[in-house]
Amino acid sequence: MIKIISKSVKKIALTTVIASLFMPAAAQKKFDMTLWPNRPTVESNNPEDTAKIWVFLPKKEEATGRAVVICPGGGYQHLAMNHEGFDWAPFFNNMGIAAIVLKYRMPHGNFEVPVSDAEEAVRVARRHAAEWNLKSNQIGIMGSSAGGHLASTIATHAKGDALPDFQILFYPVITMMPDITHKGSHDNFLGEKPKKKDEKEYSNDQQVSRITPPAFIALSDDDHVVLPANGVNYYIELYRHDVPATLHVYPNGGHGWGNRDSFKYHNEMQLELKAWLRSF
Repeated sequence: MIKIISKSVKKIALTTVIASLFMPAAAQKKFDMTLWPNRPTVESNNPEDTAKIWVFLPKKEEATGRAVVICPGGGYQHLAMNHEGFDWAPFFNNMGIAAIVLKYRMPHGNFEVPVSDAEEAVRVARRHAAEWNLKSNQIGIMGSSAGGHLASTIATHAKGDALPDFQILFYPVITMMPDITHKGSHDNFLGEKPKKKDEKEYSNDQQVSRITPPAFIALSDDDHVVLPANGVNYYIELYRHDVPATLHVYPNGGHGWGNRDSFKYHNEMQLELKAWLRSF
């Protein structure tokens, strides 16, 4: 009799565990939409390259009203949509935060193309705030690598309803200055022979002001793809301008770890990001 009860309890427990794994996915809402249903404000030289967003909403009863527009990296040449994009959705949804993954268009010789896409993604989140259970003053932007350059560009250049309320940057490209920039991102964004004024304008550490939104920055000390000086210099300028910011430099891990479990400091990174998001 005891054995039968024991098996029943185990069966019920196992069923409960399995059900719990599927319940969040069923309760959460996911859909995609074209960023520019009509004509984009900035035309691309490649008409086949279109912008799109995937929206992952948390369960309504758990929604905090906060959202993050996610800009994957890829050197302004391609996009790492999975580990720097889609893979972040469960993390944010479990915190009651909406995740909006952006497929932005490549510059193709015009840096205003991806910039206009990222600004529009922030605007779209605010336009749909009531429908998506969002608060219009809780819309952030996040980017990794070249996506970090795009996110920090929006954080330092956008105005009005395109300006995010906070920023999250992973191993970001920040500067366009030739000595410490990521050459591929630099050349794809500005061109191989850009104007000096454009290099300065899109060196985002030089564009920080007192209205730049708060920032979470994380990178690895041994990143030889995008030099750590990018993120460190950005943090220094945020500090100088009295902008709340936190900087996490991990001993190793290189570049491009995104939300992969294989990153040695994956758990620490997630805990630190959670703590920061809960601090305001």
